[in-house]
Amino acid sequence: MGFADYAEYDGLGLAGLVKRGEVSPAELVEAAIERIERHNGVLGAVVHKAYDEARQTAAGDLPDGPFEGVPFLIKDLGAQVKGWPRTSGSRFAQTPADTTDSELVRRYRAAGVVLLGKSNTPEFGIPGVTQSERLGPCRNPWNPDHISGGSSGGAASATAAGMVPLAHASDGLGSIRIPAACCGLVGMKITRDRTPICEVSDGALGFSVHHVVSRTVRDSAAMLDATDGAQPGDPFQAPAKAGPYLAEVEKSPGRLRIAWSAETPSGRPIPEPMLAALHRTAELLKGLGHEVFEQGLGIDYRTLYRAQSLASASNFSANVKRWVDLLGREPEPGELGPLAQRAYEAGQKLTGQQAFWGFQQLRLMNRQILSAFEAFDVYLTPVMSTPAPRVDWLDPLMDDLREFDRRQAATYGTTPPANFTGQPSLSLPLWQSDEGLPVGMMFTGRFADEATLYRLAGQLEKEAPWKDRRPPIWN
Repeated sequence: MGFADYAEYDGLGLAGLVKRGEVSPAELVEAAIERIERHNGVLGAVVHKAYDEARQTAAGDLPDGPFEGVPFLIKDLGAQVKGWPRTSGSRFAQTPADTTDSELVRRYRAAGVVLLGKSNTPEFGIPGVTQSERLGPCRNPWNPDHISGGSSGGAASATAAGMVPLAHASDGLGSIRIPAACCGLVGMKITRDRTPICEVSDGALGFSVHHVVSRTVRDSAAMLDATDGAQPGDPFQAPAKAGPYLAEVEKSPGRLRIAWSAETPSGRPIPEPMLAALHRTAELLKGLGHEVFEQGLGIDYRTLYRAQSLASASNFSANVKRWVDLLGREPEPGELGPLAQRAYEAGQKLTGQQAFWGFQQLRLMNRQILSAFEAFDVYLTPVMSTPAPRVDWLDPLMDDLREFDRRQAATYGTTPPANFTGQPSLSLPLWQSDEGLPVGMMFTGRFADEATLYRLAGQLEKEAPWKDRRPPIWN
């Protein structure tokens, strides 16, 4: 059965037990396997199981890293693990077995984690919900009738259910922060190029970054300490940190200037329960001595997302074309899911002029967004306009994709600007809805300033703690 109290500890806590000889990595692996086997049938969080390899790794000599012996999952999108399949949630673009580890995976191993398997993701990470024809739906341990978010929904579901204390995740338009908000976790979208690029072709235009979802702030900070820094050949590098992020968690953030906004890209007001949670957060911050005021980004969201759609569609089509060249054939009917098929066809129809107008417009608007941060240190919004929707309501496989688009737009929209600018942006599980679903608040910092966000997160974790909340799918 493994270590009985396994799920009560965060990653650093488990590693501390290993280092003191109070529990073995093998016991942790067995505890993680037991929880996966107990809950995965309902949740669908883990889609590739490498138990025998994990047991062998745990029985050997592990690196003396900060997460020595801690079970860990890799998201089935982008990152390569030697000998493991990589599906990207697609029936078309699959790799039977990668021949090498991505640099980020090598750094995870050096941190001491034991890789157990891969977590669920939607096809190519496109929607904000984790469901595909290839891998099936992933559900929320707080209520399995509701989504776990996307595209790192498998990582978030597994972490929230106590299968692992933290898990690899990636964020191209909100795919760390949205699942963290849905599942009651800490989710830091780090600065662009803070950790090594996993996608061979940088398939998300630099929007996408790789880090983790976790139950505690310190696990997030410590794993970033273990993995940050460029790899050889990376064309860009994030500015170096001033010191360890783990140390920042215990520091006072001082008196910050924090702007908050309830604006939405659609212009429709967010529902009253989410607005109340936002106001409650602002009052909490004021009580902690911060200067808090209402101020939006002052941008034309319609133009911003028009530019992004042109750039992303052309880029996605080029990405699929690489798979076509590799496999020597076009996708057969039904091999691409509805969203991927639509994006592939849309990108093929765009002209070079349209694509580059999108790139240029994003650059222009990025400057506008970054300039706004001269007036404040942190920008506060809800991660989502609602708590996690029902699985059957937000279904990427539904026949009416226009209706799916409308439902996504009513749920999401605040997360992508930080991907375009490259700024760090953090989801914290401060509140819960009347129905008991987690409610995440999003704190976006200045470019390359994860330190301020970790200081603020450490302060909020003490003032409004969430570590003792447990979803119904736990024991």
